[in-house]
Amino acid sequence: MFSKSCQYALQAILYIALHSKNGKPVGLRDIAERQQIPLHFLSKILQTLVKHKILVSSKGPNGGFSLEKSPGRLKLVEIVRVIDGLDIFDQCGIGLKKCSDKKPCPVHFEYKVVKDKTRELLNTKTLKELCQDIEQGRSFVNYV
Repeated sequence: MFSKSCQYALQAILYIALHSKNGKPVGLRDIAERQQIPLHFLSKILQTLVKHKILVSSKGPNGGFSLEKSPGRLKLVEIVRVIDGLDIFDQCGIGLKKCSDKKPCPVHFEYKVVKDKTRELLNTKTLKELCQDIEQGRSFVNYV
């Protein structure tokens, strides 16, 4: 459902939230290596997030990226909106140009349920909740 850019953005934001304790920025190379994301691709993604005030960038030998606002105030939908946009929730599940409740494609109603649940998840889940789930062992990531 999400582009590779959006997946990388979500992974990088989570990594930053878990590793930028006390406001200490996380380096671009560290994120790229630990996440196995191409450095230049990640750089462009993170600069987009800086431009939209989701991340803060600092230069210099101890520079890197940190969150603009607290993880408890950052909903996942904000990252998806910046990287992919929210029109993914209006698209047909099989790519038809004209698909609606009145003229549904073969998967329209089932896919609509998935889109609605995903939208609800993104609108309610905060970055802090993801970090807490990882820190408390309820979910796992491969780089902690």
